[in-house]
Amino acid sequence: MDTYNKRFKVLVTGAAGFIGYHMSSLLLDKGHQVIGIDNMNDYYDIALKEGRLSILEKNYSFIFHKMDLKDKEAIDDLFNKYEFDYVINLAAQAGVRYSITNPYAYVDSNLIGFINILEACRNHPVKHLLYASSSSVYGGNKVAPFSTNHNVDHPVSLYAATKKANELMAHAYSDLYKISTTGLRFFTVYGPWGRPDMAYFLFTDAILSGKPINVFNNGKMERDFTYVDDIVEGIYKLMSLAPKGNPDWDETKDALSSSFAPYKIYNIGNNHPVQLEKFISVLEDKLGKKAKKNYMEMQQSDVLKTYADVSDLEKDIDFKPSTSIEEGLGKFVDWYKDFYKI
Repeated sequence: MDTYNKRFKVLVTGAAGFIGYHMSSLLLDKGHQVIGIDNMNDYYDIALKEGRLSILEKNYSFIFHKMDLKDKEAIDDLFNKYEFDYVINLAAQAGVRYSITNPYAYVDSNLIGFINILEACRNHPVKHLLYASSSSVYGGNKVAPFSTNHNVDHPVSLYAATKKANELMAHAYSDLYKISTTGLRFFTVYGPWGRPDMAYFLFTDAILSGKPINVFNNGKMERDFTYVDDIVEGIYKLMSLAPKGNPDWDETKDALSSSFAPYKIYNIGNNHPVQLEKFISVLEDKLGKKAKKNYMEMQQSDVLKTYADVSDLEKDIDFKPSTSIEEGLGKFVDWYKDFYKI
């Protein structure tokens, strides 16, 4: 079904979050109705979430409900009230390092919350459930670029383990109840309205205030930084591509990212890793100020490199994230200076 020529009713969870805000904005720009939910927690500065929400609420096609995914009764009531065409599940407890000190937050949001969404989609069928996974599922993998055909059974953080669990849960529901599900493995998303716990945001804060930045593994790490507009454009293009399942699927010869069930996994990354030192250099250039660097050892649960194989994305929807780090960081810095009145 064509998502470009019809008006659909779309549930976006985590709508006041970074990616959820941009996803909701794109859907509204395309003429769809968006019902957004968010628990508005204080994991980071609530002013950012309120700022994003205030922009979305200016559009008459956006309806917001404050609720938590772990509240099964509230989720069921929401699905009873609205007949959703599509569900885009972006709500989750984010952050790899935070999962070391606050593991139960990830169980509540990423596991209990996700099963509530799956159950709601089971009882109130939708055309397609798309949900956020993460490049962190590749864990200790050494072979790059990371492919959806690679084994992902060696996570190095609880956050990664919950995202792998989401993929397994989605597969079970796709098979049992014929729910079309698509998992999206995001690679280090950045951009305006971003999360202040992310490195580029922390670096910007520190550089502008003259404080040193912590550069882990002495800057010898690489990340497949992906601009947020590329992420949400990829999701939008995938909405109408609900998996059908292949009854003849054979794990010895067919892609592991597909199945006999109506299930699919995609990487969404820039397909162009950038070394941390290069990233800092570009940020310094955009800010017009040099960083004071505090070189440190590798942190627990970090990985040396992320690198997305996006060949499936190119093949299936003729799309590949392409925003350069120079362009993306430039837009982030412009937003940051405007938001914080610098």
